[in-house]
Amino acid sequence: MTGNSGSPTLRAILVPYDSGRRGFRMGRGPEHLLENGLEEALRRARLAVRPVVLELGDAPPLEVAAAFALNKRIAEEARAASGAGESPLVLSGNCNACVGTVAGVGAEGLGILWFDAHADFNTPETTTSGFVDGMGLAIAVGDCWGSMAATIPGFVPVDAANVVLVGARDVQPAEQERLDEAGIGVVAGGPAGDRRWYEGLGAALDGLRTRVARVYVHLDLDVLDPEKVGKANGFAVPGGLTRGELEEALVMIRERFSVAAVGVASYDPGLGEEGAVLETAFSCIAVLEARDPAP
Repeated sequence: MTGNSGSPTLRAILVPYDSGRRGFRMGRGPEHLLENGLEEALRRARLAVRPVVLELGDAPPLEVAAAFALNKRIAEEARAASGAGESPLVLSGNCNACVGTVAGVGAEGLGILWFDAHADFNTPETTTSGFVDGMGLAIAVGDCWGSMAATIPGFVPVDAANVVLVGARDVQPAEQERLDEAGIGVVAGGPAGDRRWYEGLGAALDGLRTRVARVYVHLDLDVLDPEKVGKANGFAVPGGLTRGELEEALVMIRERFSVAAVGVASYDPGLGEEGAVLETAFSCIAVLEARDPAP
């Protein structure tokens, strides 16, 4: 679908919640992105944006219940967007929005490229915080909360072998064990200027391309280096990718895959480090949503 200007349209699905609370902490991020330059930045990239804001209404303000209630709505919107020829762009406070996004675009033949400082691969049995957001990727591959995930129309777990985790550097021992057992590809960042990082990513992407043709790309903005780019949220840790490194990685993805959906998560504007983080988010969305199809 194209906008009035003839530009391809993105359906920006805003999920302004963090831990079930609207507008709390990272829940402020989606609307902040929209209100502070997203549409103009994408217009410059010849992309039109149609925003849809999801609301919980009278749903119980419990983290788990709220997360899955929102994921049902995300799945509906992502499916409707795809059916209308629009590209689903999910802007969320929490990473577990991935579950609804995957349900909406369909898991068959789908890979997940997960850019995050964290693995989000805990389960209720391994977590020491109880934070459901730290289980998003584990839910997406069917490792936990199966009964709740089954309430999301269209949800089918993605094969863990078709997941590549990029840029994680704050991974708990139990998560690392689970990552190793699941066979998830892991590409850690390297020293500045070290091209071996790109070689490793390229090899992981080439391997994934032998199994899937389309991907869901998940960008938790704390994958960025908080010193070189900015602190995206209160969970940011030292190290990470620069804007240029992340953009180059996303170009590599576009060269190999069809991008079924994009998720941008975990931006907390309350930290006051807007400029570079915002501009990086906008530029990365533009790179991923480029209309040139993968070969």
